[in-house]
Amino acid sequence: MIVHTKPLFQRKLLCAAMVLAAASLAACGDKAEKKPGQAMVNVNGQEITVLQLNEELSRANVPAAQQETARKRVLEALIDRQLLEAEALKEKLDRDPKVMQTIERAKSTIVAQAYLQKRIGTPTRPSKTEVEQYFNQNPQFFANRKLFDMRQLVLPTSALTDELKGVIDSSKSMDVVAAWLDEHKVKYGRGQLARSSQELPPELTSKLSTMPKGQLFIIREGERSLLMTVNDIKDAPVSIEQATPQIEQFLVNKKNKEAAEAEVKRLRATAKIEYLNKADAPAGNKPSDPAAAVTGNAAAPAQDVNERGVAGLK
Repeated sequence: MIVHTKPLFQRKLLCAAMVLAAASLAACGDKAEKKPGQAMVNVNGQEITVLQLNEELSRANVPAAQQETARKRVLEALIDRQLLEAEALKEKLDRDPKVMQTIERAKSTIVAQAYLQKRIGTPTRPSKTEVEQYFNQNPQFFANRKLFDMRQLVLPTSALTDELKGVIDSSKSMDVVAAWLDEHKVKYGRGQLARSSQELPPELTSKLSTMPKGQLFIIREGERSLLMTVNDIKDAPVSIEQATPQIEQFLVNKKNKEAAEAEVKRLRATAKIEYLNKADAPAGNKPSDPAAAVTGNAAAPAQDVNERGVAGLK
């Protein structure tokens, strides 16, 4: 399983576009449009209001006990963003074709999400029976949860030559491999980590559970690879009382996803969709996940989205 991540410049472009999306709507002419709400700061003629600050705090889900500290920090961040936005507009970055395209994509996604939210509404809280059923059906996450204590060497994937692979295959110790890397002046980093079966992909959990302790294996992650070994495997069960909040959130997300897919399916059934290039049409004209573009996928409770793949696992 390989999880591809967006290149850094695309992530920066998206962030810039989200800043400029609001700016391009507000900046009309030389005079700044007065924003609703009580002004807190004036930055070169542009106001930052209480409404803006409260919106940022709401999105950040800041606990009540940290509100006062967070307010000051978020206000300063809003000032920084206002300054960057103003400079971006001076350089006409809001007219850059790539930025404009990203703004349109962000706008389309936000509007589609707003429609689904209105259509779906607030899902009901899962019942005690539903929670218990999920708990009992997934013992690998809860009753049979395992904790893997692992060591790793992080090295460039380009360093995984046939010679090094031979050393890894014949070695029974990570220290032997590290000595070989030192001798051949290959740069690497050491690390130790613990992961539970709740955090790891199921296929990796299954392999680690049956792998002899001390056996070396490789996980490839694009330009870098991890040489790993399992030191110890411990039972780390989770009670239903501990797991209930996670299960409830997972089930709510799952219901949201299913409702979104049902709505998209309904819209598709009544829409006239014509693929101008027949090769673009999905097999059987049945998309596997029609709501993925606006809702994302449901995942197991506390699934660790750590942008890793397990290609090349040995």
